[in-house]
Amino acid sequence: MKMLLLLLLVSVSQHASALEVYEGVESVLLLCKAPSVPFDPTLVWTRHDLDLPIVHECNDAGDELRAQNQRYRRRTSMKTDSLQTGDFSLTLRNPIISDSGTYTCTITAFGNTRTLTAVDLQVKVSHQVFTLEVYEGAESVLLPCHIPFVSGPSTGVWSRYDLNPPTVHQRQQEEDELTDQNQRYRDRTSMKTDALQTGDFSLTLRKPHIFDSSNYTCTIRVTGEEPRLTDVHLQVKEPYVFPAEAWVLLAVLITAVLVGVGIYLWKLLRKVPQVEVDSGVESVQLICKAKVHLPEDAEVGWTDGSHRKVHVYENGSDQPEEQHQVYRDRTKMNEDLLKTGDLSLTLKYPTDGDTDTYTCTVYSREGRVLLKRKVELKVRVPQVEVDPGVESVQLPFKTIHLPKHATVEWMDKDNKKVHVYENGSDQPKEQHQAYRGRTKMQRNLLKTGDLSLTLKYPTDWDTKTYRCTVYNRWKMILIKAQVELKVRVPQVEVDSGVESVQLPFNTTLHLPEDAKVEWMENKYDRKVHVYENGSDQPEEQHQVFRDRTKMNEDLLKTGDLSLTLKYPTDDDSHTYTCTVYSREGNILLKRKVELKVRVCQVEVEEGAESVQLPFTTTQNLPEATKVEWMNNTYNRKVHLYMNGSDQPDKQHQVYRDRTKMNEDLLKTGDLSLTLKHPTDGDSGRYGCGVYSGNFCFRAINLELKVKGRVQVQDQTGDIRNRSSSIDPTPLMADQSV
Repeated sequence: MKMLLLLLLVSVSQHASALEVYEGVESVLLLCKAPSVPFDPTLVWTRHDLDLPIVHECNDAGDELRAQNQRYRRRTSMKTDSLQTGDFSLTLRNPIISDSGTYTCTITAFGNTRTLTAVDLQVKVSHQVFTLEVYEGAESVLLPCHIPFVSGPSTGVWSRYDLNPPTVHQRQQEEDELTDQNQRYRDRTSMKTDALQTGDFSLTLRKPHIFDSSNYTCTIRVTGEEPRLTDVHLQVKEPYVFPAEAWVLLAVLITAVLVGVGIYLWKLLRKVPQVEVDSGVESVQLICKAKVHLPEDAEVGWTDGSHRKVHVYENGSDQPEEQHQVYRDRTKMNEDLLKTGDLSLTLKYPTDGDTDTYTCTVYSREGRVLLKRKVELKVRVPQVEVDPGVESVQLPFKTIHLPKHATVEWMDKDNKKVHVYENGSDQPKEQHQAYRGRTKMQRNLLKTGDLSLTLKYPTDWDTKTYRCTVYNRWKMILIKAQVELKVRVPQVEVDSGVESVQLPFNTTLHLPEDAKVEWMENKYDRKVHVYENGSDQPEEQHQVFRDRTKMNEDLLKTGDLSLTLKYPTDDDSHTYTCTVYSREGNILLKRKVELKVRVCQVEVEEGAESVQLPFTTTQNLPEATKVEWMNNTYNRKVHLYMNGSDQPDKQHQVYRDRTKMNEDLLKTGDLSLTLKHPTDGDSGRYGCGVYSGNFCFRAINLELKVKGRVQVQDQTGDIRNRSSSIDPTPLMADQSV
């Protein structure tokens, strides 16, 4: 009987098949069948291009999933009676791109393994296309985008390629990344916080407008996989305007129910449409359209929230003399507006000072109101971002030409005068000293309307909101605008163990000879370096930075205020601020720099003969130097070199006879540590300190990771260590049992 079952096992034919499926289907079935089943078999589905190749395993006791690759956890299943019927087909749920590969179905009995079938599965990306319609005035609209299963680090980006920049929203890792977001979508978009876990990358767009109508592309990138694309065509339609004739019908057919409906519609009609634009655009249109026929002698008037006349159309033509001076030469209406019913107003060169509610009113010849519509305009404050160290940055502001006696005044948020133009020329005496010699405006600015301000040598201290105000000769405000400036904090990254790192700070400003320069570490408010009275002041430094800092000679003349920090470790990863003071203590200049010191990563396989923790410093250290290696994770002493020799009696017992350092280490400066026979228990943070007496003048931190190895049992029952996976080579059919 035993020999008969063996022959049945050997006689099963092998065949391969190809299978294609689109990502997003609920499941896919990998076929594997055998005409007969031997006694006490083990059935295994494997994928040999993976480090842990087992996809699913079962025997007479049921599923055996302890060695299953975790990427298939809770996603595979076989029929409960498969070992009785011979149907070993595998159901794989929620297939994704990374599931593409060759799956092998094998059966083992009496020590013999036989391949029954191989299935070449190809999971293809599906390109989805959606069409959405929404009315302007809706609270929000959801643009769908899903991925069935996220298998690794991913990024989701929504783009609209008819804009520059095209980015609408971006999410990566655990947070939004909105640095490159188009400003018209600022504060209007959001994605689910768990998008990278659930695969739901849908975008919520709040307060959709007519100009949001376009094609949106959702791109999902998973490390090592082909990107997924979803296109959504969004059409934002004008809100429905309830016809005036219906109100007459409602009055006739009024009932208790219709009263309630009427109140609802009345509230709906009162909702004021909103228009949002960025300051600096050429123009913006305030929509107003009449559905009824207007008489030829009607008068059309636009007013702002302060009841100032924005535009007047009367007797068949515009009446510019009736406009408020703020709007002179800045407005325009369509031709034949009474015939077409399009009463929309075009407002040129809008600024945030134009943010207001505007009313369009149509009067009959007798002065009776025929039509009234309101529009809310919001002009967003433009934002300008630059890197520190650039020569200059421009704060943009353009309008129409202005009266020749106008005064232009730029101020910062602290009400300090940045730049003043009056009586046809700049007035540098009125500037705050922080901006002296650093600002510039265009020539003929009142004629061209280009009131942009150029700010030279910007630093992070200049990060703030600036406003420009234009006055007439009677000091009445004609127009105003704001600009937000952000000067990014420079970032410096180095590896722990380098000889030194420089925190850069250069200026072309002329600094007084008696100026004071002070570098501070912000987190703990510690003095890093002080230069005063023409020389360094080491006694004012915090002890952590003693003998570790250096600045250039003639720094006040050259303007190079950079700081060199010696022997940086990850404990030095902080934000540092350099401040320049006048003799009276006034701040002349300020700059921040972020320093990040990366911890050296060392990886080794468990079972290796040894691993080296590298650390090289200056040569010819004093003979009295002490070198101490510590396991910082468990606060254990790993190795101590003192008085010219190793001190094994000072080691923690875990490291006895397992550590070694180079000969002549003080002469060569190679303080690397060799750790023998590393195990996963040695994984953790290590630090080496170099001491002169009790003073540590050089240090380094490292991270050691000892990777474990997988133990598998071969066909003879021996245990073997492998760093990869089970040997996929099947036993020959004629091997003895």
